[in-house]
Amino acid sequence: MFVPCLLYYLLFKYLPIFGIVISFKNYNLYRGIWESNWVGFKYYLMFFENPDFFILMRNTILLGVYKLLFGFAVPITLALLLNEMKHAAFKRFVQTASYLPHFISNVVVASMVVLFLSPTSGLVNQLIKASGFDMINFLVNPGWFRTIYVSSDVWQHFGWETIIYLAALTAIDPQLYEASDIDGANRFHKLIHVTLPGIMPAITIVFILNVGKVLEIGFEKVFLLSNPATYETADIISTYVYRVGLTNSNFSYAAAIDLFTGLVSLVFIISANYVSRKLSENSLW
Repeated sequence: MFVPCLLYYLLFKYLPIFGIVISFKNYNLYRGIWESNWVGFKYYLMFFENPDFFILMRNTILLGVYKLLFGFAVPITLALLLNEMKHAAFKRFVQTASYLPHFISNVVVASMVVLFLSPTSGLVNQLIKASGFDMINFLVNPGWFRTIYVSSDVWQHFGWETIIYLAALTAIDPQLYEASDIDGANRFHKLIHVTLPGIMPAITIVFILNVGKVLEIGFEKVFLLSNPATYETADIISTYVYRVGLTNSNFSYAAAIDLFTGLVSLVFIISANYVSRKLSENSLW
């Protein structure tokens, strides 16, 4: 049962690591990797000296931080609410309805966002117009991009992430709740002193992993929702890599940027793990 998972990571995660060598070469598609000339850290320096470097880093980090800040607590809250829900049929309905958006492709989600926010026929603008305000062209306004991206991403994935915390809740010893009943604890006291401490290891691990993904903003949705008018806030590292790597065929430069992003993510996750281990007993290692 473990073999398919092992093969996936070997083929798509570890084997491609060999390709990072092109970030230190002036890679030529026809000459191949080994015949291409070595250039050292040329492309890394080119990226650091790029006038757009700080804009790309700012946009990427802000999107990642906003996604972590506003999206991390939502699945925890939903899991706690579902755990307190006594009506089984309604509980199953809420679980199913919240999970379903996770299985919708990013292309469909982006299309739904475009339809809802259309400046002429979109539902959101129709409600704004009915309220007596001027309609807003959200998709060409740089100031709205982060709000649109983060809110749509939270809606799409919060139900799926709730599964982790629901599984952690089932591992809490029922005798702890019985003991708290004897001590006269109400439901709020049980939540604070039994439930939350019981799932804290899961919360810590998920938080550490999410910190490591701050720079790994999904390319597809950003690419589909952004346009040249919103590049001021929407252009991130992955979309920039797509343009310079695939559109302009500068594979070495794109590989250098991608490796730099991976190293920064590694620093983030090690730092978060270190802080968590110092402040609590929960950590990845």
